[in-house]
Amino acid sequence: MKLSNKVAQLTDIVAPAVAACDVALWGVEFLPQGRRSLLRIYIESLPVDKAANKRVTIEDCAAVTHQVSGVIEVHDPIAGEYVLEVSSPGLDRPFFAPEQMAEYIGQTINLRLIQAVGEGGSKRRKVTGKLEQLTDKQLSVVTPDGEQYDIALDNIDKANLVYQNI
Repeated sequence: MKLSNKVAQLTDIVAPAVAACDVALWGVEFLPQGRRSLLRIYIESLPVDKAANKRVTIEDCAAVTHQVSGVIEVHDPIAGEYVLEVSSPGLDRPFFAPEQMAEYIGQTINLRLIQAVGEGGSKRRKVTGKLEQLTDKQLSVVTPDGEQYDIALDNIDKANLVYQNI
C-alpha cells in the first residue's frame, strides 16, 4: 500500500491542520477528475477520545474543512479547481497503511491487488476474506470458501474493512 507522490505531499501539508483540530488523520485520497479534482480527507478520534467513546462529529469535520482549506490555499498544491470532502472513515473504512489493519485482525476485509494471486484458473485480483495474520511484509486472508491467500503488502492497491452487523 504505497501512497502516490501527490497523496504523500498532500498528507504532509494537511496533517498539521488536522492535528490542530484535536482529531487524528486517518488518510487522504486525491482523485484528479479533469478540471475539478476531489480531495477527500478521513479523520478519526484521537486514541484517548476513542477510549472515552468519543466519535468524530459534524463539527469536527467542519473545523478540519476550515483549517485544511486555509492551508491548501497557502501551499496551492492542486492545479485548478477541487472539491474538499472531510469525513470519518465510516463502517467500511479504507486502509491507508498496513498498521491501520492491526486492530481488525479476525474481521473481514476487501482487497484490490496490483497483481493477481492464486494458482491456475483461480487467479484473482480481488480478494475478500477474514484477516488472519499481519506482518511487516504480508498479510493472510481466508476467504469464505476456505481458501487462504498470503499477500505481500506492496501488492495491495486498495483495502477496506467489510462491515458486518454482528
